[in-house]
Amino acid sequence: MKTLRLGLSFLLLFFTVAFLYDQEVVEEIVAIVNDDIITLSEYRAEFQANYQALRAQLQGEEFDRQYDFLKKNLLNQMITDVLLMQEAKKMEDFNVEEQMKIYVDNLKKENNIESDEEFIRILRQQGMDYDEWRKMLRNNLLKEAVIVSQVHRSIVVDESEIVNYHKSHPEEFTEPPEYTLKAIYISSDNEVEAVKREIVEKIAAGEDFGSLASQYSTGPEKDADGDLGSFKQGELAKDLEEAVEKLKVGEITPWIQFRDGWYLLKLVEKKESRLQEFEEARRQIEQRLFNQKAQKRFEEFMKELRAKSYIKILKPNPLGF
Repeated sequence: MKTLRLGLSFLLLFFTVAFLYDQEVVEEIVAIVNDDIITLSEYRAEFQANYQALRAQLQGEEFDRQYDFLKKNLLNQMITDVLLMQEAKKMEDFNVEEQMKIYVDNLKKENNIESDEEFIRILRQQGMDYDEWRKMLRNNLLKEAVIVSQVHRSIVVDESEIVNYHKSHPEEFTEPPEYTLKAIYISSDNEVEAVKREIVEKIAAGEDFGSLASQYSTGPEKDADGDLGSFKQGELAKDLEEAVEKLKVGEITPWIQFRDGWYLLKLVEKKESRLQEFEEARRQIEQRLFNQKAQKRFEEFMKELRAKSYIKILKPNPLGF
């Protein structure tokens, strides 16, 4: 069977090259995967879509890192996708129409979209063709079905593994201290020192911190009676956190200069660091172990699938990076 695939693939390549040789070149083949091909235009479109997604979500060093990963791994990922789709076509019992309907219905509900017509219109406004979008969704669900059938169903996480993981990785389940704060923020100006003294005097006289925040604060906490929210250790700016760590519940920091203004912080509540009990962490651990096993099994599955497939890469660097 493998020899037959090899023959068909070479015939496909031969007739494609012969056709292009006799005509104006309109397409190039990047890779052959059994009886399918990946074209340069397909690769270019996939690269551009991934690039735009990265640009919209990331910046700086993280963007550079993900962009380098994209350049090095996109062709390999596209080959993987082709192989998964070929496997899906072999499994005649795969029908994802109901899953597609549920997915679309949930998407419409989450975005308050009342009709299919409105959904199609919104997709068009975002530059997406409805039929192409449905095709992409169907293909993704089919690939997912292959992974569930060939990878996930073979995975078992034993109770003993969950218990041992909880015992041997306490740092992963230790919750850091958490601070609930009220704040008064005043921007720096010519009268800031007088305003700071006035606020401190009123607090010393017993006036309510929240009321003073509503009266004096120039930050967003002004409209919330000074409520700044809750912050786990490491989430606050360093200067603010160092001041808060020294407080007992109910105490107030000295004035802290921060950017273009001054903060006065009150510690309303503090939750001490604690280790999650086993039952609290069970589901998280089980999912983590499942994901680890699934990743390993998926890599094994794809290695086996590639070993019995004919794959020929004609342009290892399609865009010449």
